[in-house]
Amino acid sequence: MNAAQLPPVAPEVTAMLVEELSPRLRKRLDATVTKLGARPTHRDGDTVTIAVDDETELRLHAPGGVVATAEAITCGCLLAPACAHRAAAACAAPAADLAPERTDEPTSAVPEPACATDPASATDPAPISDPASTPDSPAIPGLTPDSASSPEVASSAQLAAAAALWSAGAAVLEAGVDGAGAVTQSAILRAAHTAKLRYLPRAAGAALSVVTLLRAARAGDPSYRTADLVTALAELLGTAHRVGTASGAELAAVRGRARRPYSPDGSLRLYGLFTEPVVTDSGHGGVRTWVAGSDGRLFTVGDVAPGGVGRALGVADRAVRLGDSALTHRELGRAGLAVSGATVSPDGRLGAGKGVKAVTARGAAWTELPLAALWETPPSEQAARALRSTSRYSDPDGGGSDLLFLDVELIGAVRESSGICLLARCEGGIPVRLTVADDDPALAYRDNLMLLAMAPGARLRIIGRLVPSLHPRLTLLACTHPTGEGTIDLGLDRLRRADLPDPGAPVHPAPPQPGGSGEHSPLYLLERRVEQTVPAGRAALGMLGDVTAEVRRIRRAGLPTAAGLLSALCASAAQRERDLFGRLLPADTDGFATYWLTAARYTAAVAESLCAAAWQPTQEGQGAAPSVPDQGPGRVVA
Repeated sequence: MNAAQLPPVAPEVTAMLVEELSPRLRKRLDATVTKLGARPTHRDGDTVTIAVDDETELRLHAPGGVVATAEAITCGCLLAPACAHRAAAACAAPAADLAPERTDEPTSAVPEPACATDPASATDPAPISDPASTPDSPAIPGLTPDSASSPEVASSAQLAAAAALWSAGAAVLEAGVDGAGAVTQSAILRAAHTAKLRYLPRAAGAALSVVTLLRAARAGDPSYRTADLVTALAELLGTAHRVGTASGAELAAVRGRARRPYSPDGSLRLYGLFTEPVVTDSGHGGVRTWVAGSDGRLFTVGDVAPGGVGRALGVADRAVRLGDSALTHRELGRAGLAVSGATVSPDGRLGAGKGVKAVTARGAAWTELPLAALWETPPSEQAARALRSTSRYSDPDGGGSDLLFLDVELIGAVRESSGICLLARCEGGIPVRLTVADDDPALAYRDNLMLLAMAPGARLRIIGRLVPSLHPRLTLLACTHPTGEGTIDLGLDRLRRADLPDPGAPVHPAPPQPGGSGEHSPLYLLERRVEQTVPAGRAALGMLGDVTAEVRRIRRAGLPTAAGLLSALCASAAQRERDLFGRLLPADTDGFATYWLTAARYTAAVAESLCAAAWQPTQEGQGAAPSVPDQGPGRVVA
């Protein structure tokens, strides 16, 4: 059984089924999930059947594609409905995002449905009955409950929900990935469900991300990255903590939005840029087409729904759901639109309401105004803007784009520990590493990148997505055709060897030189300890030994704050008090979580600063052709 074959299960359903198990069955739940994962699965319409054994079947009924009630999961074994099979199936299935929108919370402007089905903008069901409030919930360190119900400050119910989320996140840090089994995950799901009911959708979404990544880590998913779970945990803990300290507009950003608001934007003249395929870990697939307005603002028109990479390839040739336009997504990426009655979300998505009218218009080449103006901004300014948009803990409704528009000269392939990427040089002599946006062999990214690596010296105009790193790095999304005719959507269109000006030319790498400002930074010593906590837990971090040498090295590098954080984090991990009889007292999980969160946020902020510094033009870029720095573990390959 593959988890992707199971329908999504509402978080409160999973939490309810786990809570109803006896203590004995809870201890066996993780083993039952593993055993159930090896059993065959069959789908018939809205019902998925799992063969528990030769005579027993487990059924998940998902009308509308989501298992919304505990009664929708039935088992034919003798212990049903008190068996562990139902809870195990719910724990193995993806967590559904059923965020009810509070009717008493005002939403700005015009709430429009997205112009396509999108997992982040699905229509919300009716609110689920609110469980009893939990006044006995543990408090977050530094928070003071406030009984005021003013929208300027968090209510006592929201503080209680935030405290439950904090406790659930701290429990993950205490146990680590190996110890965060189905029971720990169900506690996070229960806290996430309560947070949604208390109108804290941002924190609830972070909690669901933590559960999804925990399941991927425990299942050995090759796409799992510890850094992703570090970011999700820091977002969960940080948002939960800020609920009680924020007020006014800051509190509104911390709460987040259950639905994406769309506001009127009048008439727009849009010019297509490119189309990119979208494939998510939750099994959704589709495309997103980027367009620019006459004033340079960027907008997107998307079509994302369950279906995976197969749907992403097919949707590219379907008509755009916007007004009366008959353009497909692939065509819109090279054409134009005239839109009246437009509605736009804070992140630039165009709405497709009944009042929106759109007709096909002439597009513009990347070398013509208004599109050409996108390439006139210096790379360092573009990178700074993208960093503000892609910051790990930025306001999700803050808007902005993470795209960079660069004129580059290709140099050749560079080998890294994670594979081969393409090295190029942009304005100011900045060496940029270009990587694939998606490694799926059904998409054209990898093949196109390898072909472009065989054309050193080619000058291209490219569009890429910033990858925060200690050296300039982008995922390559689109570029001008090597022959100079038209553009290429690198995820959908496929280059041929005949398209290259001189295919197979050898690469002559320039001699290496020292890297940028962040290459030799000892910040990784603190980052390593932050990441080690996640898979192994607090206790394992406390047993790693003396870190005095690491603290001294960081302090000598001029990072006294990082040195203090490393010392405090490891001391908190190793600290265990004893009572008068010598027995170990419970660990201070809240204190350790506070130190860990501080260290995680600090390293993220410093890494973003180093990334911004790496995009500053080099002195060599002002004169002769610069040499290519060998930054990190990579080396140029012929």
